[in-house]
Amino acid sequence: MQQRYVKLLQKLFKNQKAKKEVVVMSIWINGDYFISTDKSLIEREKVHRFLSNDSYWAVNIPFKAVNTSIENSLCFGIYALKNNELVGFARVISDFVRFAYLADVFVLPEYRGLGLSKWLVKTIITYPEFDGVRFCLVTKDAHTLYEQYGGFKLLEDNKSWMIINSDLEKTIKKFSES
Repeated sequence: MQQRYVKLLQKLFKNQKAKKEVVVMSIWINGDYFISTDKSLIEREKVHRFLSNDSYWAVNIPFKAVNTSIENSLCFGIYALKNNELVGFARVISDFVRFAYLADVFVLPEYRGLGLSKWLVKTIITYPEFDGVRFCLVTKDAHTLYEQYGGFKLLEDNKSWMIINSDLEKTIKKFSES
């Protein structure tokens, strides 16, 4: 078992040596899967395909928009230990002091029911850099997950939060024309 982890770490750090720079990343291993914050492991086409085709919140979003959002976020990917295949994803937009927004959380359908989304949310919420940071998120269908494993609560009266709804069509147009 330990040999498998050593091989995984060798694969991960091989990319870092080639860049001749140190990239700070974190890794968590649980059974046959691991979570990493290493952006070089993210299969961006797979993330784009899921968000654009299978999510309700980013239908038809251009690849360039997804790529830009990944570059400007702290990303957490779930990967299969046996082949480093991406099976889940989430990203956080944060100042790492007062505020963090959890976005684009998903586990691919064929990997659901294994507790991976619970593990992902718990890992993100307990990430040391987020200690004391206020999180928020928007969901239509995963309230129980975020309540049980992230400690999130629905705002009852919602008299303090304000929002300007983004126009996904404007985002699609912006990133499709450039």
